[in-house]
Amino acid sequence: MRIAYQGEPGAFSEAASRQVNAEAQLKPCRSFEDVFAAVNDGEADYGVLPIENSIGGSIHRNFDLLVEHHLPIVGEVEVPVVHHLLALPGRSLEQVTRIYSHPQALAQCDRFLRTLAGVEIVATYDTAGSAKMIADEQLQDAAAIASARAAEVFGLAPLLSSIQDYENNTTRFLTIGRLPLSAAVPDKTSIVFSLSNEPGALFKALSAFALRGIDLTKLESRPIPGRKWEYLFYADLSAARDDLACARALAHLAEFAPMLRVLGSYPSCKPAAAAHPVADSLEMHA
Repeated sequence: MRIAYQGEPGAFSEAASRQVNAEAQLKPCRSFEDVFAAVNDGEADYGVLPIENSIGGSIHRNFDLLVEHHLPIVGEVEVPVVHHLLALPGRSLEQVTRIYSHPQALAQCDRFLRTLAGVEIVATYDTAGSAKMIADEQLQDAAAIASARAAEVFGLAPLLSSIQDYENNTTRFLTIGRLPLSAAVPDKTSIVFSLSNEPGALFKALSAFALRGIDLTKLESRPIPGRKWEYLFYADLSAARDDLACARALAHLAEFAPMLRVLGSYPSCKPAAAAHPVADSLEMHA
């Protein structure tokens, strides 16, 4: 199995990919678009993408890309996120004048960052990529917010550990691909739909599921490009697409939704045991 993910080795997306299949051949990609391209072009069997973080919220670009590409969601995993402040060995916090990381990681460590005076905060494309840059360029006055594994991969030392705002920081990842990941029975469905701009339209849409006892675990709106103040709605349903109640709800919604598309029906991530707060080799890229 070949899995594409965004970021450098040591990124949380790498950890998520290993959680999907520990024996898979992994393909790091520069951007989320490159992950979709790798699966589209057959360079990878699956792609792993962060979709939301319990602190930083949704990764909006990946919602848009799910619509732009016709690659179904076939699974999901959740990865505990523990952030570390990493620098070259022998450096101290007092010597740091710049901190690099991905915007999502910076947002997840906002409380800590606001305690620092005279330190420049620089957003980059990847957390592990920030660690790599410091190691490659031997930046003596810089630090990166990244994972314990990123420190191991790039030979950096932690100045501080567990600097995220909340201990239970978690990122949810989706797996995209053309074939099912396993024989597990789907119990979750992701959809996207549009609605006419009229009173009660969203109420009608949600009632299609509420009246049939189907739980919505997520509802997200995104602007429709080129159509000012019009939106697409993304929803996660706690039911398989082929369940009778879900199938009827989708048929009901399709009667008045100008656009409705199922993005995937797949096995949901089952809750795992709580991770030890410092025993992480996990790093989220978003």
